[in-house]
Amino acid sequence: MRWTLKPKPNSKKVVKLAQDLQVDKTIASILCQRNIETFEQAKEFFRPSLKDIHDPFLMKDMDLAVARIEKAISLNENILIYGDYDVDGTTAVSLVSSYLRTITSNIATYIPDRYAEGYGISYAGIDFAEDNNFSLIIALDCGIKAIDKVNYAREKNIDFIICDHHKPGDKIPDAVAVLNPKRVDCSYPFDELCGCGVGFKLIQALGVSRNQKIEDFLPYLDLVATAIAADIVPMVNENRVLTFFGLQIINQNPRNGIRAITHQIKKKELTITDVVFIIAPRINAAGRMKHGNYAVELLTEMDFDSAVKFAAKIEIFNADRKDLDKKITNQALIQIIDNKEEERFTSVVYQEDWHKGVIGIVASRLIEKYYRPTLVFTKSGDNLAASARSVKGFDIYNALQECSEFIEQFGGHKYAAGLTLLPKNYQKFKDKFEQVVSQTISKELLMPEISIDAEIELSEITPKFFRIIEQMGPFGPQNMKPIFKSNCVRDSGYGKKVGKEQDHLKLNLFQGDNKKTFGAIGFNLGDKIDYAQNNFDVVYGLDENEWNGFKSIQLVLKDLK
Repeated sequence: MRWTLKPKPNSKKVVKLAQDLQVDKTIASILCQRNIETFEQAKEFFRPSLKDIHDPFLMKDMDLAVARIEKAISLNENILIYGDYDVDGTTAVSLVSSYLRTITSNIATYIPDRYAEGYGISYAGIDFAEDNNFSLIIALDCGIKAIDKVNYAREKNIDFIICDHHKPGDKIPDAVAVLNPKRVDCSYPFDELCGCGVGFKLIQALGVSRNQKIEDFLPYLDLVATAIAADIVPMVNENRVLTFFGLQIINQNPRNGIRAITHQIKKKELTITDVVFIIAPRINAAGRMKHGNYAVELLTEMDFDSAVKFAAKIEIFNADRKDLDKKITNQALIQIIDNKEEERFTSVVYQEDWHKGVIGIVASRLIEKYYRPTLVFTKSGDNLAASARSVKGFDIYNALQECSEFIEQFGGHKYAAGLTLLPKNYQKFKDKFEQVVSQTISKELLMPEISIDAEIELSEITPKFFRIIEQMGPFGPQNMKPIFKSNCVRDSGYGKKVGKEQDHLKLNLFQGDNKKTFGAIGFNLGDKIDYAQNNFDVVYGLDENEWNGFKSIQLVLKDLK
């Protein structure tokens, strides 16, 4: 791994901020690195406020969207809430449908079948709307490129409102309203909302004429926080405020579906990490293994006992998903070795019977082993479908654009995308993608980087220091949990490998003459136990460890040298 120390900020600003906040210089330096340089900015950062949530009508077309929905409500029209099958899409559908049901009963939801219809708005979904007398479709977390589909719906006298956050193309669909903060002609102050976040802005706008205040929308923020965490959007500005209050709802009064997922967890307080690794994968498992409808039914269920039954089904889907992704990852790794492709700039693998619902996870697993842009293909109807994942600093969306002559359809972000192509073009695409990446990626991006916030002595880690670091959450992209480096530490002599496979590393660290030790855990670092025999350098985050009711600060090791 590459260890990269972040540049030190302006020392005068650091000293001033440290004095103003009465914190040590390390804390002040970390804040300045995150563009928090004044007392006022720090106050806003450490005390997120509902006042920091923007006016929804600053978003282009919001007035048109609200007017069309109000008209539909007054005329008793049937409204179909349509969304993608992942966490962002299913939470968005659950959010908008549950709010609209407080106003009108003419609401239904639609999640496309991952396998029969694929991603985004489908002709089958529009036909369903026509057959069931829906005259308005609200599309969430999809639709920004569905120009032909929106025209098809218009021919059937079905209107569309699109709420999306993906990058628009050159042309915007001819819908009644297109809500997307990434539109070049949209001046909304924050363009990094997730799909569920855009859905939240819509219901917030609908609440204005009903004299509802932002406080009235707090119960919906458990869904928004879950989507923000799962979709890995920047944890800054409005996203951080929404997540901060959403976590409070998750911990104090979540909806039945989320409570059904978490009620067996013994932790007193769930963190954003728990949302990412416990709640989100289970919601995702429904769309991956069976159908996204299960997730929507779970998240909109009003009866807790029924929600527990849905959650039990989803738990089975999640267990199946884990088994499958392990099996397919092993098959993909064998394929890379058998084809002698370990030295390439890309990983592109294909097997026709791989489960479409887990190929995105498999792509991420392959990056853990071979750190490079990765695509995992499977058969999907007459085409091949793939999930693409990238490494930090490399735009895979742009790379795919360079290969578009061999692609039927693609969409996504800088670090994750999906595409389809004809079987006859697979090898041509694979060769072109390798060529594009090899010519455009810098060599250093092919080695994982640990970005270090500060170099500190272990003696600087005090309960107050740890408490302030924890208050910097919720953490996520652009506001990651601080990472520290300490030099020349030693293990007290009791270091050992732990875990079922003996693949984790447990140490007790001290530095210099200071004999105060810190417990340290290094997940998947078991093979580095020999490094701990003498002095060594460590990179780590800080966490709280609770054992037999006793709490202590623990170092979570990222790497050691």
